[in-house]
This record gives sequence, structure tokens and C-alpha cells, in this order.
Amino acid sequence: MDTARRGADAERLSARLDVRPAHAARLPVQALSGGNQQKAVLAKWLLTGPRVLLLDEPTRGVDAATRAEIYRMLDDLAHEGLAVLLISSDLGEVLGACDRVLVLHEGRLAAELPAEGTAHDTVLGHAIGHAA
Repeated sequence: MDTARRGADAERLSARLDVRPAHAARLPVQALSGGNQQKAVLAKWLLTGPRVLLLDEPTRGVDAATRAEIYRMLDDLAHEGLAVLLISSDLGEVLGACDRVLVLHEGRLAAELPAEGTAHDTVLGHAIGHAA
């Protein structure tokens, strides 16, 4: 294992994702705040060079500023060609952060909707099996 390259890559990604403090790549993740822990975990996965990133509740427990920052980063990654699949119970977040929304009902795909212009009630209707 090339520890020097690994450390340099961690420093680069930590800086790109604005993980704080600046020397966060050399700290245990538990020593960071909740939002910075989330960004550090994201950085670890990005170091693997994924083509698809599956995120389940990536902003749970973080403040509004960090939440916006995480979604800005995910948008940047998507524009660079990374496929980002987001699972979230926060419908407003899903509609604001995604291009498409896949709605499940009883474990099956109930609808595929464009995020832009789709109302909360429409998504909820499909999710509970009462699509309008």
C-alpha cells in the first residue's frame, strides 16, 4: 500500500469537500463534527473511484449549512459523470437535490417522476398507493 499517495489523496479530497479542520485527514473520524464526519465518509468512498454512489440519508443529523454543502458537492460529482443514487425520507430534500424521483410502494416501483415541478402530494400519493 502506498501510504504517502493514500495520505495525499485523503488530504486532496478533504480539502475539496471542505472537511474541517484543515488537517482532518490526519484525525480519527470520531474527532470531527457530525457534518464533517459525513463529508469524511463521502471522501473515503470517493477514494475508491466509484462509478455509482449510493447514499442513504446522507444529511441526517447535520445542520442546514452542511446539508446544502453536501448537496452542492453531490451535484458537482454528478456533473463530473458520477451516478448518484439518493435515498432519503426528507421529500423536500429529494425534490430539491435530484433530477428524477423513483417512488416505491410495497417494495415495487410505483412511479418515476421528474423532480422539477413534481408536488409533494404526487410523490406521497404514489408512495401510499393512492396516485392521483
